[in-house]
Amino acid sequence: MTDDQTDVCSIRSTTNPDDGTAACHMRWGTVQALLSPQAVLATARDLTAAAAFAETDIALLSVLRGELHLDDATAGHLLLDVRARRPMPPTPGALRVHAVAGANTRLPYVHISRGSMKGQLSPDEAREMALHWTEAAVAAQIDVRLRYALGEWDHVAPDDINRLFTLLQKVQR
Repeated sequence: MTDDQTDVCSIRSTTNPDDGTAACHMRWGTVQALLSPQAVLATARDLTAAAAFAETDIALLSVLRGELHLDDATAGHLLLDVRARRPMPPTPGALRVHAVAGANTRLPYVHISRGSMKGQLSPDEAREMALHWTEAAVAAQIDVRLRYALGEWDHVAPDDINRLFTLLQKVQR
């Protein structure tokens, strides 16, 4: 996935222009949002969980069909029962994330969406995306602390701090 594609969901650390708190900027096609690090970390958790659930669902369907010789409809109903019993995450994420067991392909997928944007990832792509989202959330929190510390130091002017962080964000991409 590259940032020059409009169908790629990208995330980067920043600060909230209103109050200077840690934030992350998400851009996906025409959809943009300023997110809290907590929402970004919740999304990373959801992506990782959905990747594991999708792979487990495929394995479960394989056992139900192959070992127990259940027809697709019965196996599908049992899978829906299992999914209904999974605990819901306590903190909502920034994206809608769903584990999918491909009925025709028999491959695991992770569906993501927000607003008008929708995408499908392999479990490994979902885990990689989760890593990027975690890095952005942590970087946002560290950046705010570093900005504060540099601002308290008499030898660095506010304009120099802004130039430093502009340079750091260019390197981050």
